[in-house]
Amino acid sequence: MLVAAIACFAIAAIGGVVLAFLHLSRKNAPLGIAVLHGLLAVAGVILLLVGMGQGQASRMLITALVLFLIAAVGGLVLFIMHLRSRPLPVPVLLIHALVAVAAFLTLLVGVLRHAA
Repeated sequence: MLVAAIACFAIAAIGGVVLAFLHLSRKNAPLGIAVLHGLLAVAGVILLLVGMGQGQASRMLITALVLFLIAAVGGLVLFIMHLRSRPLPVPVLLIHALVAVAAFLTLLVGVLRHAA
């Protein structure tokens, strides 16, 4: 489950990079990419929870989960603003991205430590 969670988050991250690039280059990001980005991240959180429920709940994984949930709040704010055709604040976008990257790296380290 944790490997599948990593895969979902990795693909979601690619979508996030595309969305950020489009936004910062002043182009309209397609809503479909934003939806796919969010759905993959949600799937990753669910898979992480399932993996943790199977007895793999280390401190690193709990920390990753909390960070992903914080990033999700920022992502939800950005998505709602996107739906309302409001400009996305770059600081919120950057904080969302940084927290998500920190969560992903924490998850990777937690899974690699568990496997070793």
